[in-house]
Amino acid sequence: MAHIHEKIDFTVAIFIVHDEKILVIHHRKLGKWLPLGGHIELDEDPEQAALREAKEESGLDVELIGERPPTTSPGTRALIAPRFLDIHRINEAHEHIGLIYWARPKNSAKVKLATEEHHDIRWCSRDDMEKLSPPMTDAVKWYCRQAIEEISRA
Repeated sequence: MAHIHEKIDFTVAIFIVHDEKILVIHHRKLGKWLPLGGHIELDEDPEQAALREAKEESGLDVELIGERPPTTSPGTRALIAPRFLDIHRINEAHEHIGLIYWARPKNSAKVKLATEEHHDIRWCSRDDMEKLSPPMTDAVKWYCRQAIEEISRA
């Protein structure tokens, strides 16, 4: 997708947990282990973007986990709050504001690899994350552990 703005874009990251494992992809272009995710398109809200990206990148229909305030009325629709927000630099002139969601699969469909974008897709336990090559960044591992812990408790 073309950038919405030359300096900054809004993105979603979806940490999907099932049976105390997290779904991660090895991103082809970036060469990193990451959660599923991508840009929020001009014609969608963050929830729609998260659901679309999860489906496109894994084949899974997911349920976003979070609180939706009871404030919906004509002309207003409350959205599920992301669990975290971050801002990360893509290059010297461009940043992404990331809306970070927790999710779980709605069904037990087998995940599929979006080969045009990723080298690999897999479910990882806490221990599996330590064995990935290339190593997963500490920041991504932290989010993965948090998602596994919080969703497994729920």
